[in-house]
Amino acid sequence: MTNLNKVVASLQSEYSRLQKEMERVGKALGALGHANGSRRGKRILSKDARERIAEAQRQRWAKVRKAKQGK
Repeated sequence: MTNLNKVVASLQSEYSRLQKEMERVGKALGALGHANGSRRGKRILSKDARERIAEAQRQRWAKVRKAKQGK
């Protein structure tokens, strides 16, 4: 039985060590995730980009209105 107790104690200490290691790996991955720009935030578009998007939307709506008038 003493041998079994030693095995259990050894496994518990290894488990504890692995938990700490996984915590360190998680922190490292978290830091690297932010380093490459993967943080989600509000996108900032240039004035020209906003105008191009708005113009494209106006054209889509004009197409819808034209299709309604044709019916």
